[in-house]
Amino acid sequence: MANFNKTKSNFLKVKCIDCGNQQIIFDHAASNVQCIICGKTLVKPKGGKSEIVAQIIEVLD
Repeated sequence: MANFNKTKSNFLKVKCIDCGNQQIIFDHAASNVQCIICGKTLVKPKGGKSEIVAQIIEVLD
């Protein structure tokens, strides 16, 4: 039987490499996501799972 509770996408808590700010992002983002403090790009869309440029701290369920 298939497990329908398991998703392929997740929210992630990430840390900006430049300023250390932590924020929550979606790992299948459709557009660039910047740090809300310094403006550095944290996520780049790739037509599916995004390229995460920040440090991943935690995968949120």
